[in-house]
Amino acid sequence: MTEQALLTPKAPDTRLEKVIKLAVMAVGGQGGGVLTNWIEELARAQGFDCQATSVAGVAQRTGATIYYIEMAPRDAGAEGGKAPVFSLAPAAGDVDILIAAEMMEAGRAIMRGFVTPDRTTLIASTHRALAVSEKTVPGDGIASAAEVRAAAETAAARFIHGDMEKLARENGSVISASLFGALAGAGVLPFPREDFEEAIRASGKGIEASLRAFAAAFETVGKGAPSAPMPAVASVPGAPSGPAKLVSQWTALMARVDAMPASVADFARPGLRKVVDFQDPAYGAEYLDRVEALLARDRQDRDWLFSREMAKYVANAMAYDDVIRVADLKTRSSRFTRIEGEMKRGEAELMHLTEFMHPRAEEIVGLLPAGLGRKVSARDGWMRFIDRCFNRGRRVRTDSLSGFLVLYFLGGRRSWRRRTLRHAEEREHLQRWLDLCCAHLESDYDLAVELVRCRRLIKGYSDTHSRGLSKFDRVLEGAALVAGRKDASDWVRRLREAALADEKGKALDGALATIRSFA
Repeated sequence: MTEQALLTPKAPDTRLEKVIKLAVMAVGGQGGGVLTNWIEELARAQGFDCQATSVAGVAQRTGATIYYIEMAPRDAGAEGGKAPVFSLAPAAGDVDILIAAEMMEAGRAIMRGFVTPDRTTLIASTHRALAVSEKTVPGDGIASAAEVRAAAETAAARFIHGDMEKLARENGSVISASLFGALAGAGVLPFPREDFEEAIRASGKGIEASLRAFAAAFETVGKGAPSAPMPAVASVPGAPSGPAKLVSQWTALMARVDAMPASVADFARPGLRKVVDFQDPAYGAEYLDRVEALLARDRQDRDWLFSREMAKYVANAMAYDDVIRVADLKTRSSRFTRIEGEMKRGEAELMHLTEFMHPRAEEIVGLLPAGLGRKVSARDGWMRFIDRCFNRGRRVRTDSLSGFLVLYFLGGRRSWRRRTLRHAEEREHLQRWLDLCCAHLESDYDLAVELVRCRRLIKGYSDTHSRGLSKFDRVLEGAALVAGRKDASDWVRRLREAALADEKGKALDGALATIRSFA
């Protein structure tokens, strides 16, 4: 071969220009495989050669999978009428259409280079399906969808986005149908709407619901790229109803809240609802007693910031998650209604509901009377014996009468709660925390506020509660080391953020080591 031949670029194969390359990125359970099958059947019915493949997902995205489709008119095949050889996986910078069934999947596609401004049409649903890494962060680990949207506006030649999950749900279908409608409405494939709908009919399953979701998305996209809806404003609960005595008690409690400064009352109202729902109106009065006592020590020139934070976190501390609370929540009719709606259960369908439980000795002993519970918890032998008896995985079928009645009985023991060891321990811990925060209120107002906010570390039930409580105690230890410094509040804030950064507490270890190096 001559040197001239080596330097002469090969002429592009015009047949490759007819190949349409489409990728679908979906999370497990969103019907990515169904959507891919529809697209493949549509292309073949229109006389196209087509190939569809899938790349297995990753656990961090709950089974996120990349489906890849290449299609071309049959006249684009190789010489001799042979079918073209298609690629098995998408390549960076070589995708014409990218469909993302969730906003972070769109971000993942952009990061991998599948979306390019010179050719890619990006169709994405704006709803969120949280990744495992987002759920395991003790604080707010939710990634910013706004950042992904901003990146998509720049990275894609055309960006079509909207809440496809909502459109599907409103029409009794799943997101694959609304994404298929968005694909048709975008006009990026050379097929008419009727042929898209025929592909759905040919599948033979859930046809009517799928067609409704398809039509809703098609019309929405046809009117222009939809935007994500604004979050709905939480509705204000209406007037209470029930026995006259309880309504009268509730009205008196709300009158006390209304007498507080407006900024504090805005937090005290939901706090009062939470503690009354947890126990009873008398418990709500106890909550307001605490808030009013703290408010009397607060400063108006700081717009009652300390009391506002206390109104929120005292309610959380008083409405802790114990065995009684968990059992109560699991047997409420509103929960069964919500689950039936999410599962789209028909009237003629039966639904099995299994609760997975793993009670520890601490939860069992916490139900005992405070005096007896303290004696039992102080004996390691007894605690080990109780743990062997109860600390094992249990599955309780709450769709069965026996399983439901067990939890219903436990959930109805509110009147017993005040006598339990767990309640006594929570009251003592709450009082120590209040005393600590108030001790710094006069000398360092900002530090007192940050100590109040540290209460967000304590949440959940069983092991989750224990881990949060351990981190809370360690943050307070660090706070004691920096108390008296001008930047004490800033250091406590850093400690709290470090504690919320990861489940194992490595970031908190590093922050505490830094404090010990100079304290």
